[in-house]
Amino acid sequence: MALNCWPTALLLVATVLAAAALGGLVRPVFILGCAAAGWFAWRRSAEAHVQSAVLLFAFAPFVRRLVDLAAGFDTSGILLSGPLLFILAPAPSLISSLSDKDRPSNPWLVPPAIILGCIVYGAALSMFQNDWFNAAYGAIKWSAPVLYAVALQQRARSDGALLEATTQIFLLVLPLTGLYGVWQYVDPQAWDRYWMENATITSAGYPVPYMVRVFSTMNGPASYATFTATGLLLVGFLRPGWQSIAVMAPAALGLLLSLYRTSWVTLAVSVLFCMIFPATRSRALSITVVLVGAVVAAVVLTPFGEVITTRLETLGSVSQDSSGNERLDEFITLWNAPYSMVLGAGFTITDVGVAGAMPIDGQIIASWITMGIPVGLICLAAYVWVALWGTGAAWRMPTREGVVLGALALSALLIQMPLSGVASGEISALFWMLVAMACPIDQIAGAPPTIVAEQQPTGA
Repeated sequence: MALNCWPTALLLVATVLAAAALGGLVRPVFILGCAAAGWFAWRRSAEAHVQSAVLLFAFAPFVRRLVDLAAGFDTSGILLSGPLLFILAPAPSLISSLSDKDRPSNPWLVPPAIILGCIVYGAALSMFQNDWFNAAYGAIKWSAPVLYAVALQQRARSDGALLEATTQIFLLVLPLTGLYGVWQYVDPQAWDRYWMENATITSAGYPVPYMVRVFSTMNGPASYATFTATGLLLVGFLRPGWQSIAVMAPAALGLLLSLYRTSWVTLAVSVLFCMIFPATRSRALSITVVLVGAVVAAVVLTPFGEVITTRLETLGSVSQDSSGNERLDEFITLWNAPYSMVLGAGFTITDVGVAGAMPIDGQIIASWITMGIPVGLICLAAYVWVALWGTGAAWRMPTREGVVLGALALSALLIQMPLSGVASGEISALFWMLVAMACPIDQIAGAPPTIVAEQQPTGA
């Protein structure tokens, strides 16, 4: 399958080139361009749209930093709303597809509908506080990936075309972001240093050589590591050996230098899950050997060995796990809050860069703070419902593609939801893309599947 994301790539390049001439005006131009590109890509095909969406989420933060360096720092980061508008482009098509009286019943739509209702509640809480900006922006960040997944699920089929398109774009994204990530660690460039000095992010390390927690072209170590771990799994299982090794080498090193353990564990759990199934067992063993070899090589043969080793040691030591202890403290803080945050705070949440502000780690904490206990639990249950349905793809479609999608859904449920969260922004978009592919309409709605268990897995 060829890449069909060239209009989006041109938009990214044109935005960078125009920044010096247009200054801050390039930001709204980029946002409108994203909306137009999203409409154009969806008209071409769902596969072209998925490829362009991954490309945008991977490189829009990098474009934002270049624009900020040329036009001045934008504290709101409004340029990053462009990818969200891009994935909202298919939303109008839902009106006709969902209003068709002859379409078969689709029970998969129930949890997204519940989540959208909870998002409306969270936005209303912010509006009651007269915080209209956060009400709108928070609602878009949470709802755009959900609406996008509903649109994709209406187009998804068991032939795996959408997953093939996603794997194809990761063949391009992984080596570019991996190589840039290593460069960023060794010698952070002016635009990266400028952003780290002015942004309120507290998890990217320091803007000096060998002190950066690699975030590559993305908006933070968590986003970069999540995309990289997902791409490594897709490329590793669905592409021939020489292609996957060439792509995985720089990406694996970049993932290690992000120092983001959640994605390390996510990748490990996903590979272990794939060992259970005959379609992926041998490939999982090969990938395990390659990844272990990559870690050993990074520790022994590179100047980064000490920092990687130190971070790996914290996986087995509770006393050294400061971030884990902080996550437990978040639950204690919320439980001791007035009325235990029964109603929630909506999307009006103090920036973690402000002194005394509590970080928000994991889907449980995010739902609790945003929507309170009753509504937050309903929202959380709907996310668990979706993830479990996605995990079932490993049994509904016992091919290599189905097992990999099930592994990603399970790791999101067991690792990402408790530790990172999948509700907003680019991580949410990736999560919802994959669960939509794991629950294709021709299976969930009862139509005959186009792929059978006896089909030989691709990329063998």
